[in-house]
Amino acid sequence: MRSMKGLVFIVLIFAVVLAGCGGGAASNGGSGSTTAQNSDQGAAQGGDNTEATPETRTIKHALGETKITGVPKRVVALEWLYAEDVLALGVQPVGIADIEGMKQWVNIPVEIGSDVTDVGTRQEPNLELIASLKPDLIIGLKSNLEAGFETYNNIAPTLVFDPYPAEGQGDQYEEMINTFNTIADVLDKKDEAANVLSDLDQTYADAKAKLEAAGMTEKPFALAMGYSNQNAAVFRISTDNSLAVKILEHIGLTNAHKPGQFEVYGFTTADVEALPALQDANFLHIIQDSDNIIENQLKDNPVWKGLNFVKEDRVYALGGDMWPYGGPLSAQTMAQKTADLLTQ
Repeated sequence: MRSMKGLVFIVLIFAVVLAGCGGGAASNGGSGSTTAQNSDQGAAQGGDNTEATPETRTIKHALGETKITGVPKRVVALEWLYAEDVLALGVQPVGIADIEGMKQWVNIPVEIGSDVTDVGTRQEPNLELIASLKPDLIIGLKSNLEAGFETYNNIAPTLVFDPYPAEGQGDQYEEMINTFNTIADVLDKKDEAANVLSDLDQTYADAKAKLEAAGMTEKPFALAMGYSNQNAAVFRISTDNSLAVKILEHIGLTNAHKPGQFEVYGFTTADVEALPALQDANFLHIIQDSDNIIENQLKDNPVWKGLNFVKEDRVYALGGDMWPYGGPLSAQTMAQKTADLLTQ
């Protein structure tokens, strides 16, 4: 009987051991499954560390649509306006058309880097040189790039803008702001763009307050770019749809020049004979020192000398590097200098 009890006891112990082993096996099996899950999670986490596929976006512009993948880093700007936009966003282009000319005509508080390549003229840039820079974005003017757009777009995705809206389709200022924001979006610089435009608005507010305090917003202005053509004085007198006039309207000034027809480029081309109609306005001009028509062609001109704004010393030189076709930095410079000149 005792022998039988001992046998039963041994069998019970053996069963417990087997159950323990079975439990161990189940536990190990569970741990293996968790490890596999961890392995899968690790793989998934490894996937997270893998560089994401760059986003491809479709950007609308003056000649249609262009697909751009990722954020461009090597920009070629074939017009000073768009070079200014890129520089204003804190990006140095790899190439700019006619850098020497831009430095002469465009006064902005940002320097063009010494390593930026001059890719030729704005009208006929050097395509081989542009291609050698390996750009991932080209930006240009519609009138200059339209005929050869596919050639440029084969080198790199190309955006083309038209700063001269047709009648009834907005003004040049709206176009400038819209294009600046589009370029900022493409370059992932929206915050920088917002800061630039905020600074511009503050400049407008300060300039307007300064002019109002001096009583200078009560008299209208006329703005003209002057130059010589075959030794004759020529003026481009700004119209209301022009970028320059809209900038000055932001600081409380009113344009005196009202042409009889719409001028798509924002100016009326005229000679000195057109100025008597504007002689009661303050006359602002943009004239290069190297082509100073006031000191040369108009020095002894009786029409010029008889103008009220000449006789009353209301002629204000904005300087030859005041670019009236620029971006937000040019606008800021124009607003500041105009306010300073009219209140000095």
